[in-house]
Amino acid sequence: MKAIITGSTGMLGKGVLLECIDDPTVEQILLINRKSLGISHPKVKEIAHADFTDFSTIKKQFEGYDACFHCMGVSSASMSEEEFTEITYTISKALATTLYSINPNMVFNYISGSGTDSEEKSSTMWARVKGKTENMILNMGFKDAYMFRPGAIIPERGTKSKTKLYNTLYVLTRPLFPLMKRMKSVTTTVKIGRAMINLYHQPQSLKHLEGADINKVA
Repeated sequence: MKAIITGSTGMLGKGVLLECIDDPTVEQILLINRKSLGISHPKVKEIAHADFTDFSTIKKQFEGYDACFHCMGVSSASMSEEEFTEITYTISKALATTLYSINPNMVFNYISGSGTDSEEKSSTMWARVKGKTENMILNMGFKDAYMFRPGAIIPERGTKSKTKLYNTLYVLTRPLFPLMKRMKSVTTTVKIGRAMINLYHQPQSLKHLEGADINKVA
């Protein structure tokens, strides 16, 4: 497999990247970030791209890839629906449309969130927007696509959230991690990465994966 990863400067994307680097079935990894991660590895190529609403200038570099692990995202806190839609839906649509035009046989995995509303009618703004984003990806026509809806996520292998509040919570709850890992609904950055890789090799009918589903696939 040759995989494209977005959001590798964040906790989830970095977790997926580390699993891809270690997996012998992943031959090549292309990172797309606004700022360089600065990683040096024979499997990894990185593109620093400023405008995530337009991938036309780097489109050629997407050729030959089999999967996209779309892990970038932001918290909706203090954001208007217009702002959150731009970052969540508009960027995802630009990426998915470009990749589909190059390789419709690609597998596209998207990090969404627990509580996302597939009907796009929720009174919660982020749930509607993520539901709209999920539906757009699932209806794009890719060979396969999976929507990851994790709730509580435990960071592993040195990964850290870019949100200060989350990092503070992780520090405070770290003594509880062993207990939390026994809960079916709680997943980890490692398991999310493993599940994404496994779904490429072993497709399944369930397209919306909650925490327990992610753990099972991992």
